[in-house]
Amino acid sequence: MSSVAPGPAGADGEEPAAGPAPAAARTLNVANLLTLSRLVLVPLFVAALLVDDGAAWRYVAAGLFALAALTDRIDGWVARKYDLITDFGKVADPIADKALIGAALVGLSALGELPWWVTIVIAVRELGVTLLRFWVIRYGVIPASRGGKAKTMAQIVAIGLYLLPLPAALDPLRWAVLGFALLLTVATGLDYVVRAVRLRAGARGAVSR
Repeated sequence: MSSVAPGPAGADGEEPAAGPAPAAARTLNVANLLTLSRLVLVPLFVAALLVDDGAAWRYVAAGLFALAALTDRIDGWVARKYDLITDFGKVADPIADKALIGAALVGLSALGELPWWVTIVIAVRELGVTLLRFWVIRYGVIPASRGGKAKTMAQIVAIGLYLLPLPAALDPLRWAVLGFALLLTVATGLDYVVRAVRLRAGARGAVSR
């Protein structure tokens, strides 16, 4: 009998092919497929949005946007409930979210239906948060906050109201929801700055002790 303690499967060289299979199978899961479907829906949504052919295509664009936004709600829930969280999903999910929101904002601004400054404020916030995450990545990860999730939902609702061919009488509602989304966008962006600075300072302080 060997005196060496048994290691993980494949560690003794007898099962070299057994290791990679579970990781590959886990990456290709329902949650990640939903994320990929959101990326596929983005160009279809943009094409429908830019078709200048009456209200019918705006309903199509709004429907595609709503479907893509729904996959964002579902894929996160599925990943957490069934333990399908992967490195691929952590990277692809926020990319898909930003692609969807960004495409909608740029498209609406290009059509003259949304002021460019609104698109720029949101774009700068998202880019800034991404850069902050890279800035502190060696010290830790800044998790998504409830405010950040509320911000995303408010943006989705506001964009949905602008996509739908609603009567002019509802313009005050559009602006109210958009204003709330912008307020959350700026507030959560500042919150990320504070948390990033604290994380970096705390980690560097722990190392110096």
